[in-house]
Amino acid sequence: MTLSELINVKYVVASILYSGLGILILLVSFWIIEKITPENLWKEILEKRNMALALMASAYMIALAIIIASAIHG
Repeated sequence: MTLSELINVKYVVASILYSGLGILILLVSFWIIEKITPENLWKEILEKRNMALALMASAYMIALAIIIASAIHG
């Protein structure tokens, strides 16, 4: 069994493209949430150390990442 049989280039390229697409969707959706909210999320989290907002943002990112991953994998 050769290395090319073990690693099919088509699947590696597809994984990289889908990963990039998932990250792009995640960033765009976070940017939309940033624009919708009345306060600046980054400023609140980094400067004012708002732990509740940081937890909400992380939960949102994880939930959206799970949805994107399941949509990509089918």
